Amino acid sequence: MLHQPQQKTYLLAVSGGVDSMVLADLFQLSGFNFHIVHINYHLRNEDSNLDQKLVFDFCEKHKIPFHLYEVSQKDNQPENSIQNWARELRYRYFREIQQKENLDYIVTAHHLNDQLETFIINLSKASGIRGLSGIPQNENGIIRPLLGFCKDEIYDFAKENHIDFREDQSNQKTDYLRNKIRHNIVPELEKINSDFLTNFSKSINYINQAKVFINQSVDDKIKILKINSDENQIIINKEKFSQESELIRYEILKRFGFNDENEMQKVFTAQTGSLFFNSEFHLIINRNELIFKKKLEVRNENLEKVLLEIIDNEIIIPENIKNEIQEFGNCFWKIDKQKVQLPLKLRRKQEGDLFFPIGMIGKKKISKFFKDEKLSILAKQKIWLLCDVDERILGVLPFRQDGRFSSDNSETELVLKV
Repeated sequence: MLHQPQQKTYLLAVSGGVDSMVLADLFQLSGFNFHIVHINYHLRNEDSNLDQKLVFDFCEKHKIPFHLYEVSQKDNQPENSIQNWARELRYRYFREIQQKENLDYIVTAHHLNDQLETFIINLSKASGIRGLSGIPQNENGIIRPLLGFCKDEIYDFAKENHIDFREDQSNQKTDYLRNKIRHNIVPELEKINSDFLTNFSKSINYINQAKVFINQSVDDKIKILKINSDENQIIINKEKFSQESELIRYEILKRFGFNDENEMQKVFTAQTGSLFFNSEFHLIINRNELIFKKKLEVRNENLEKVLLEIIDNEIIIPENIKNEIQEFGNCFWKIDKQKVQLPLKLRRKQEGDLFFPIGMIGKKKISKFFKDEKLSILAKQKIWLLCDVDERILGVLPFRQDGRFSSDNSETELVLKV
């Protein structure tokens, strides 16, 4: 629940449909300090423009700040997965406006029927208790005050209070899974039990209480299993983890973004040296440890590219990167600038990278070179490669230079010292 909601500021997502127009009317009657945001996808020709006009006229009448995003070709609408694309686009814009206007909360008009549809979708995906608990009422700065009301109640409120709204005729189609559930499945459930939605609302409440209990239990287990942690990683005792129930192990992995059941099974039996990735973390299996590292750190290590300056024929390495390199040693390389394409840069290893190590015959994959140097998993992620603009690898810092680009002519040489 929000404390002193009148003192907060809000950004209402308003499409022009009955749900969001009722939401806007309720906020207006309550005297809250809020802005309204509308997305015009231009998917329904003139109907899209009429939706926009309705929302704009409401804002103008009540002197509410109005924010509009009009979708255009630059937004690269896909041929498939339009709903996912549209959702990502609108929430990205919502966050931009929220930050720009310094607003406390984003507010959407999701209601009980949306909750039921989401429950059925997640039930079909075996998404676990988190998925079955449905749409959260208040999470990540997004609040949904209409979740306890069904669609019919919202229609009745709009009619009784003479609230203007527009129907999106595309919602009547059954092209999308959600619409199929809305028009084909939910009516049958309500025929079986006229109180189905009311009972479903109670069930969701019970499931959410169970979720809170399980989350607390998982928090407690992680504290027991934790060996060490800092802001970028947490290390868990692998042996103790394996002795926990399957439910606890699954929920711990989910806490770190590992939701795929097949991947989870692999984690349970993985050998030392195994690596698992997701959008939030990567997991390293290291002897009797499970090391969960934040993806932010991985992103910097694997994707960062640093352009290098050359001053008086010396390649300048930034101090913070030089300190990383010096963990493994020092080097003094001479590179023929006539053999490379400037500018030079540093980057992390990528799949398929290879070079021609000086003093060796032929080429070698960087991955094989790392293995031969007996570098640990964590050490491999810290290594920088020196490359030219054509992505040719000039050396692995500070271990070995590529012999193809070494210099024996002082007039054309670049010097790199670490």
